Amino acid sequence: MTPASIVSKVWSFCTTLRDDGVGYGDYLEQLTYLIFLKMADEYSKPPYSRKVGIPHLYSWKSLKSKKGAELEGHYVNLLRELGTKKGMLGQIFTKSQNKIQDPAKLFLLIDMIDDTEWVTMEADTKGEIYEGLLEKNAEDTKSGAGQYFTPRALIRAMVECVRPEPGKRIADPACGTGGFFLSAYDFIKNPDNYSLDKAQNAFLKHETFSGNEIVANTRRLCLMNMFLHNIGEIDGESMVSPNDALVSDEGKRFDYVLANPPFGKKSSMSFTNEEGEQDKEDLTYNRQDFWATTSNKQLNFVQHIRTMLKTTGRAAVVVPDNVLFEGGAGETIRRKLLENTDLHTILRLPTGIFYAHGVKANVIFFDNREASPNPWTKEVWYYDYRTNIHHTLKKKTMRFEDLQDFIKCYNPKNRHKRKATWDEKTNPEGRWRKYTYAELMARDKTSLDLFWLKDKSLTDLDNLPEPDELVEEIIENMEAGLNSFREIAAALES
Repeated sequence: MTPASIVSKVWSFCTTLRDDGVGYGDYLEQLTYLIFLKMADEYSKPPYSRKVGIPHLYSWKSLKSKKGAELEGHYVNLLRELGTKKGMLGQIFTKSQNKIQDPAKLFLLIDMIDDTEWVTMEADTKGEIYEGLLEKNAEDTKSGAGQYFTPRALIRAMVECVRPEPGKRIADPACGTGGFFLSAYDFIKNPDNYSLDKAQNAFLKHETFSGNEIVANTRRLCLMNMFLHNIGEIDGESMVSPNDALVSDEGKRFDYVLANPPFGKKSSMSFTNEEGEQDKEDLTYNRQDFWATTSNKQLNFVQHIRTMLKTTGRAAVVVPDNVLFEGGAGETIRRKLLENTDLHTILRLPTGIFYAHGVKANVIFFDNREASPNPWTKEVWYYDYRTNIHHTLKKKTMRFEDLQDFIKCYNPKNRHKRKATWDEKTNPEGRWRKYTYAELMARDKTSLDLFWLKDKSLTDLDNLPEPDELVEEIIENMEAGLNSFREIAAALES
């Protein structure tokens, strides 16, 4: 079968299952279990002859030998048993459940997967199939999977700017389905960027990547996504930890951190107080390495990421607007970030690019430095890709090409030789300009929430977006407003 026909077949079966109420997420999970078992079976045979840790009783062959109710019962037992194993095997099958209640369709799915030699298939092809399903799953708003899916165009642009090198370690403390890992892998493997020797290839496959993902379903998708792209081994240890990255400093230090930590509400837990009433308490992380104690999850991730970096380490992190302007702990953290790292670039992102509505976000780029009595940040360069930019998730998605001008301005090969495109007199519409450390420190609460371009839709009626774009933008703004009010309400209740 050709790659295209495999993709088509996978998609069509997904559509069939949706008629039975099986969503993309459920389908993706079952596909993950079954492809993993099939590949394990292929690896156990010559020329590989590897011991993959799957008992004969729960092998691919055992699934193939059963039909009807017997197959369904056996599949349920298999999932439960393999979830108790160690390493990648156990992580893939943790808390696994059968979501395909029709044994006949389960049999057909097994038969479809059996029809393909997955081990010998090109990693690009396997990756294409799986990434396509992940994106489709993210689009399925009912599943809520979009919160774990960062637009691949944005990820690629961030990687192009950071330019990770071979033999260096890369981390993501909230890695979702592994988008940053795969993009970094592709960048390092690209012969236009590097020519890798045997040792560098082995390091890339086995030692480069390290992540955390606390949601079991998302973690298994990440592991499978990486594995299908030829990262890690079927019988190896998991590169993705199930632990909450914010709980403690594990002591590991990395050359790069690429991340889009979870947005949303502040972390809190519910409990019954002395009066017998339900009460809430914000979760805070009391860590000696943090500059400030806060229940704001995004600010905690910024602090944690700085801790994770070697003194020569570099980070590119997606953060919501509140990280740039929130007072109290937010101000303390921004000041410390400007003083202790070289916070050199902020990319302002438009709305309409994330599957979670109402998200206004930025990418901050900073390089860690050793302790110094003088601040490391001298100037921060801003690229405003928000004002007068209109994207939607369906009709006008953000593409990698849309970020080419930003990458050019960023000047990845020598960021110390940058040229502003903004000029007060000659080009007031320029999207790329810098602010000095002194200018930023003088701002109220050390706010990094800066913009200078005029919103043309407010002054020029001929410059309004298309009606559908306008409607979507209004919805985005209303959602953002509602989210802000929900946070205020939650704070008042606590």
